Amino acid sequence: MSQNDFLDLLNVRSQEIFRRLVERYLDTGEPVGSRQLSRMLDVSLSPASVRNVMADLEELGLIRAPHVSAGRAPTQSGLRFFVDAMLEVGRMDDAERQRIEEQISSSASSGTPDEFLTEASQMLSGLSRGAGVVISAKTDLRLKHLEFVRLDADTGMAVLVGENGTVENRIVPLPLGMESGALSRASNYLNHHIVGKTLTEARKTLADARADAARELDEISNRLVEAGIASLNQPLGDETPTVIVRGRANLIDSAMASEDLERLRELLDELERKKGLIELLSEAEQGEGVRIFIGSENKLFSLSGSSVILSPYKDANDKVVGALGVIGPTRLNYARIVPVVDYTAHVVGRLVTRKT
Repeated sequence: MSQNDFLDLLNVRSQEIFRRLVERYLDTGEPVGSRQLSRMLDVSLSPASVRNVMADLEELGLIRAPHVSAGRAPTQSGLRFFVDAMLEVGRMDDAERQRIEEQISSSASSGTPDEFLTEASQMLSGLSRGAGVVISAKTDLRLKHLEFVRLDADTGMAVLVGENGTVENRIVPLPLGMESGALSRASNYLNHHIVGKTLTEARKTLADARADAARELDEISNRLVEAGIASLNQPLGDETPTVIVRGRANLIDSAMASEDLERLRELLDELERKKGLIELLSEAEQGEGVRIFIGSENKLFSLSGSSVILSPYKDANDKVVGALGVIGPTRLNYARIVPVVDYTAHVVGRLVTRKT
């Protein structure tokens, strides 16, 4: 059922009782009873009347009874409805913004990118009492030079040199009957089009310029250019994103019941494998700003019953180069954590741009 469907079915009183129940649950982590709710409402309403409304909410699948004699807690669908329709995101004060900026900037000024990203993950863990996570895609190599080197009669090597000093070598086949000048002509043509560009930009530029190469170069030099383009399309030696997770102990502290601990073991195993977290990077690229995944909405958390609040961060070209956020139980303080994650992503994006 969609957000609008729920809104159509709930009158003002039902919405207010549901909102109060969820806010109380997120604050305490405990199911909420009708007597508690009746005391929290702005209007006078008996516990019996509240119970009637709660029964309707339970029938709609928005709340449930975790235990036979307990109060009620929101379901995953209920939390999704609350986040989409009722969540009032808090505002960060200037002092908190300054603390985040100073803490991460201090680490960035004296350390490597991985060190200040680790600091960001640690900070998010401390502020949320969950696990902080940073997923950093490898920076796209910006090219300084490409050169062909003959190894033997029919084999050569394309040497790619990045502006950061990175050197990548690719074995390429050499055309039969090739004379030495063809290597220089092909190298000069490729350098004219790729120097100063990232690998991604260079691949696109050369793909667009293939027709020009066929006209401007002799057949053998053109075949070398094609070999150079093929070498650029090969993955770099290390393009696996970096995944940093801090605060796993917070997840253990939040798992009280035995069934929670069993689900937590599943989550910790997934965090160690990191594959699911890397897939979250593509999830972050598909939307703007902070995204919230609750429970089974993301397959990484389908077994653990956890939530993640995630935001992409971008480089100077407005390209998503990573994502960061918080992993925790579904009773995370979303109103508090969403602006923290959002602001931290902006800070990290600025610092990543300075470091590249």
